Amino acid sequence: MSKKITALHAFNTIYKKEPQDLAFTPYRICPIGAHSDHNLGKITGFAIDKGIHIAYGPKMNGVVEITSLQFPQRAQWHVNGTPAEKQNDWADHLRGATIALSNRYPLRIGICTVIDGELPIGGLSSSAAVIITFLSALCNLNGIKLTEHELILIALEAENKYVGVSCGKLDQSCEVYSKKDHLLYMDIKDDSYELIPASSNMKPYEIAIFFSGLERSLASSKFNMRVDEAKSAAYSLMAFSGMEYGKFSETVLRDVPRNVYEEYKEKLPENWRKRAEHWYTEYERVEAGAEAWRKGDIDTYGRLSFESGRSSVYNWETGSPELIELYEIMTHTDGIYGGRFSGAGFKGCCMALIDPSFEEKILEQVKNEYIKAFPHLKNKYSAYICNTADGVKLR
Repeated sequence: MSKKITALHAFNTIYKKEPQDLAFTPYRICPIGAHSDHNLGKITGFAIDKGIHIAYGPKMNGVVEITSLQFPQRAQWHVNGTPAEKQNDWADHLRGATIALSNRYPLRIGICTVIDGELPIGGLSSSAAVIITFLSALCNLNGIKLTEHELILIALEAENKYVGVSCGKLDQSCEVYSKKDHLLYMDIKDDSYELIPASSNMKPYEIAIFFSGLERSLASSKFNMRVDEAKSAAYSLMAFSGMEYGKFSETVLRDVPRNVYEEYKEKLPENWRKRAEHWYTEYERVEAGAEAWRKGDIDTYGRLSFESGRSSVYNWETGSPELIELYEIMTHTDGIYGGRFSGAGFKGCCMALIDPSFEEKILEQVKNEYIKAFPHLKNKYSAYICNTADGVKLR
């Protein structure tokens, strides 16, 4: 049974009626450009043909009532009385979204909804996809028409200000702007982007998702610390070089020229230098990757994705033992063009661009080697084959 049908059936069971509508937002992958957006770098990414489904209907009394088929407890609040502080449960992302939307538009009508995700949680920006799908539904019920840019900013505000995750716009942008069979190439500094079509001479490809069997929460991970370390590097480099600087919170590596980094990097604490090294090299990988994709050179694009993954391990210093093992297995598996952790990289999954003719062998080899390394995860590990997809459809 598809997740769309599952959400619909669950809504019928809980509310004893048909939903007014259904909404869907795809998950995303970012083969090159990870850990860059929060310091205004460049990214590349795709939406994939799996995501979050919501079946929903109106509640005229303004109550928001959310059921997730991935979590046991139902959540409830009022569109004009959302708790000001996070409640430390799975619904915080949607409380934050309600507040961010109500700060911009009047809300009168609430929502009853059932949420279902097509893949395990962790690494595919499921939180951003849930927020965007929820906002799409709540806006539809209240007659609100958001632009794509507004939707991204509201979803980002929910994560940054309410949940407390110092992420950038990568996830939301991939889930909104992406187009099937195109690479999203985006500059976070000015929000300009290009959709680069797959060249007619490009080798065939699919997307493989390998789940480690572990779930994670960005807010409880070291994600925010890594972002602060990158900002600290930028602030210090500005001071060492005599550049003018202002508030720490507004300082980003994008404002520090590469030659300044090269001149003063040895003055940085090792951790800060590593974060900056990842950021600058990732910026270059993104530009090279976009050019490779434009030429139809998926081998080069894949190699750059592998390099991105290695930099995330050694310079950004993310990756649980399980994800690092998955990544290493991918690097020596025939038929995989390239890949890396998907998401923050502390737990979750890895993604890979693969040659479809090797699909069966890839799935078998990766599984066998991973389960040999972590036999206790045999019943939790899973793998999926996906394709690129269009971003969310705004009403």
